[in-house]
Amino acid sequence: MSKELEYLSRQVAFGKMDRRAFLGRASALGVSAVFANSLLSSSVLAAGPIKGGIMKVGSSGGESTNSLDPATYSSAVPFLNGKQFGDTLVDVKPDNSIEYRLATEVGSSPDAKVWTFKIRKDVEFHNGKTMTPADVLATMERHSDENSKSGALGVMKGIESMKVDGDDFIVTLKDANADLPYLMADYHLIIQPNGGKDDPAAGIGTGPYMTKVNEPGVRHVYEKFANYWDNTRGHADQVEIIVINDDTARVAALQSGQVHMIERVPPKIVELVKRIPGAQVKSAPGRGHYVFIMHCNTAPFDNNDLRMALKYAINRQEMVDKILFGYGSKGNDVPVNAAYPYFEPMEQREYDPDKAAFHFKKSGHDGPVVLRTADGSFPGAVDASQLFQASAAKAGIQIEVKREPNDGYWSEVWNKQPF
Repeated sequence: MSKELEYLSRQVAFGKMDRRAFLGRASALGVSAVFANSLLSSSVLAAGPIKGGIMKVGSSGGESTNSLDPATYSSAVPFLNGKQFGDTLVDVKPDNSIEYRLATEVGSSPDAKVWTFKIRKDVEFHNGKTMTPADVLATMERHSDENSKSGALGVMKGIESMKVDGDDFIVTLKDANADLPYLMADYHLIIQPNGGKDDPAAGIGTGPYMTKVNEPGVRHVYEKFANYWDNTRGHADQVEIIVINDDTARVAALQSGQVHMIERVPPKIVELVKRIPGAQVKSAPGRGHYVFIMHCNTAPFDNNDLRMALKYAINRQEMVDKILFGYGSKGNDVPVNAAYPYFEPMEQREYDPDKAAFHFKKSGHDGPVVLRTADGSFPGAVDASQLFQASAAKAGIQIEVKREPNDGYWSEVWNKQPF
């Protein structure tokens, strides 16, 4: 290996040269892309966590209708945006313990109804203003407002009252809840100046990066905030989130060097991605779940027998084997899995065409059941819908699969269409 190539690889590792420029120079030196990628990966790993440079992330789950208002977040790209510019009071660590963020202490009354969050001092918003407990209170008030349509509204409905006392933010619950700190880690509850009441979509928070470019459905660019309070986060000088909803295009972007990282590697091509020179696939137990949701307050799914028919009509093990390729486990019609604290296993509901047929007949439903799906909802969602269609057919249940476009799925289908 030439001294020049070795030097250039170290430049990339220390953030002084981007990956694409390195690959171009390596090609000019007559080095194959395979070897260059391998060398680059080794250099970056050897360097460990580094400061500086640009991190480009290719992500699915982005739409032209996305907003920077945390109340509206429901898919991957908005979630990533929030993590760049914002902080919550607490976070949940991989070991399921609480990590203090904008709160430095959390305590409760003996009956777990009154909770006190001590707010961190000397934290600065990106607009130069100092964060105060009043900003925390205003944030929680906004998410408690039905008009905000916040994704955290369900959490806030359990709160009877909130107030500020000096450096403390105090919450009184309607009923005791020992898990309130975990609920406050909700990614919608990013603390904003005056709670975001003035301009909720401004993209101003206390996070490691400041919003510089906001092109919904295309890309989002963030630059390092010099006055960020936590020096253990925000290593790169700039983060660019590029929306790539198509699975194949996202993997191709990684392979070509257009991006440094992608999320949601489709399970069916994990082994292929592992063979990309210099690429590493990171897999860990997660709290995510892939679902077909029914609106229980909307006909025809307000009929419990129809819901039970569909629950028995899905072959979960087949989904794990053919859609997740083993990178997952069977769900049980609840969103809680073994990655959550206090998880308790319950008897698994298994595929049973006879029970499905019984409940379907009892429901009195006539005609097909319409299921709307899109590739962007989760990897393999369309294939999963077709498997569901086939397994339900064995119980005499006709599922009509309607494939929706990815752009607009999260805003026009998710939580709006009944199934």
